[in-house]
Amino acid sequence: MSRIEELPDDFDESLNLNEAPPEVTQDLPQPGAGFDAFAASNEAPFPINEERLKEMQNDPSAPDMPPAMASIKSHSKDELLKMMNKTPLFMTDIENAGDENGENTLLDALTAMQNEGTRGEVAQSFKAQGNEAVSEKRWIDAKEMYTKSIAVINAKEDKWEKPESLEEEKKLLLQMEEVSHINRALCNLELGNYRSCTLDCAATIKLNPNNVKAYYRSSMALLKLERVDEAEDAAARGLAVDSENKALQTAAKKIADRKAAIERVAAKKKAELELARKKNLVLSTALRAREIRTRKTDQPPEMEDAKIKLVPDALSPESSVEFPAVFLYPMDAQSDFVKGFSELHSIADHLDYIFPLPWDTKKEYTFGNVECFMQTVSGGLIKAGKKLPLLQILTGGKVEVVDELVRIFIVPLSKTGAFIAEMKARKTG
Repeated sequence: MSRIEELPDDFDESLNLNEAPPEVTQDLPQPGAGFDAFAASNEAPFPINEERLKEMQNDPSAPDMPPAMASIKSHSKDELLKMMNKTPLFMTDIENAGDENGENTLLDALTAMQNEGTRGEVAQSFKAQGNEAVSEKRWIDAKEMYTKSIAVINAKEDKWEKPESLEEEKKLLLQMEEVSHINRALCNLELGNYRSCTLDCAATIKLNPNNVKAYYRSSMALLKLERVDEAEDAAARGLAVDSENKALQTAAKKIADRKAAIERVAAKKKAELELARKKNLVLSTALRAREIRTRKTDQPPEMEDAKIKLVPDALSPESSVEFPAVFLYPMDAQSDFVKGFSELHSIADHLDYIFPLPWDTKKEYTFGNVECFMQTVSGGLIKAGKKLPLLQILTGGKVEVVDELVRIFIVPLSKTGAFIAEMKARKTG
């Protein structure tokens, strides 16, 4: 029997071992040790090419290389790769792993070992290898071993030895199937394969509805997937089986904390949406009461957080409306952006601090030497009084605020004729 069954969830604690691990034989390189093990034991991993070695050793008086080093140094890179591929430890291409006759006795021996015994014993062997890999936190290797164990159990072709007791074999297969699924669920959880983890847990619960680890691992995977309600249900089902299980209690608390956090975020989002809805309702009511026309296009300009709003209180209809505005100087291809233009202020209020313009070397833009225009709904122009409150200019529906932005053209008196002619040409064109 294997010395490790279902693996614990808390890896800060020791594994539940049924017996002590076997003592390591120091005289032989251990499986998986690679070239380091051969070097330590002075064994040659590959045949030594004596002729190549003699060519390399220019100094006859130099000491001989250790066998492990000589076996590697006496071959080219390509030769080493080919020989490594014939060794199960380094094998990457099984089709080219044989000798000139297509045979590989070491690989055949290992394959035969995996097929020795009953179906249950082979599955148990793969499961034991998986457990050893888990003890070293080699999650990918462990997952592969558990997958092989499950594949042996579910294989349609029965190529293994017949068991002495069919009843005992059936029990062993059921046990190995449950353990392999729940242990593979652990690997998937550690690897971040959360959906696969839940599928393994579901398979485990189908075999054994009282497997507490399946509920725990499923709940943690579901929590990672942000399927919090399902995670909560899985933890609750596990606690119904074992109400004193510490891992499940911890999981349930994590899930409850996450659910509470999500609910807080959702409540905050809902409150924000409700507040925005109320602000928009009050603002739209205020604009309709003032007979100010607005329109939105599919390509609004980028204005960051600038928008039409009521100040100082966005929820009070008695507040003033404030608009983002752009002062356009079309005859010089320049502009100025005003983030907040109150309906109570005039164009003159802003020109007072904008003028003089830093780029106006000809001194054409002075308060008494410019005219202000705005486009009408039909595409024509109106002259906007510089000293009129913005509310008076916008009220009545002759002009409209497009994409929440008030557009005002500032033109020198000497160029107004050319500007008007250009705008008419655009309209008719």
